[in-house]
Amino acid sequence: MALFSNAVQLVTPGLIVAEGGGFHPPSIDDFFPPAIFFEGTPFEMNRIMLIRVIMMLVVLALFWAGTRKMKVVPGRFQSLTEMALDFVRVNIAEDLLGKTDGRRFLPVLSAIFFMIISFNITGIIPGFNVGVSAVVGVPLVLAIVSYITFIYAGLKKSPKNFIKNSLFPKGVPLPFYILVTPIEFFSTFVLRPVTLTLRLMMNLVVGHLLLVLFFSATWFFFFELQGAIKLLGAATLIVGFAFTLFEILVAFLQAYIFTILTGVYIQLALAEEH
Repeated sequence: MALFSNAVQLVTPGLIVAEGGGFHPPSIDDFFPPAIFFEGTPFEMNRIMLIRVIMMLVVLALFWAGTRKMKVVPGRFQSLTEMALDFVRVNIAEDLLGKTDGRRFLPVLSAIFFMIISFNITGIIPGFNVGVSAVVGVPLVLAIVSYITFIYAGLKKSPKNFIKNSLFPKGVPLPFYILVTPIEFFSTFVLRPVTLTLRLMMNLVVGHLLLVLFFSATWFFFFELQGAIKLLGAATLIVGFAFTLFEILVAFLQAYIFTILTGVYIQLALAEEH
């Protein structure tokens, strides 16, 4: 029932069945719903923005509840909170940056990881049914945060040499700097935030469109068609369920990849040659 409720919720925004019948596949318009609050003002809020606010409050509430009464012998909820934070601390921050720098940049890395995973997982929550990282604003802001963090790390570690060593790596013959320096500039200072943004956004866009497509097709086969062809609805429902499980994995992987790449960029900025 929960799965079929998910299917119904996916099609309720009017994605597939027009008044005259017929199948209408999902479109990019799914990510630009109409305003529901404060329309026409600078504070205009649509469904996707509302989901972001809800998930932000949920994450803050969970971490507040898990850390407000810390005990030497933790309870179940405190243990889960510590395990979640330790995953980022041990497997990303300290593994890449060492204990000192890992703890120093842990707040940023943790915030990025848990923000992304909470915004990604909404794609499979009935009633939300869209990964709100799929609209460019969130991936872009997080990419900018990542960009500023690794630039700050490099300048803090080596104010005089960070930019120079990034653009003019040591050991390259002098004439080759004509080719190497523009490549290093674009790869380090231009492509990094662009690729971080696009990787996160496009994975969520594709995932949402696939889920809506299969569940929409399920609705169409079961309720719009007659005869044996209805059985195709079972196939699309099974595939939709499989992609739902896959989206859970994608939600975690994209959070992990974005965070670990941010850690790698910080590590490179802190490298001795800088």
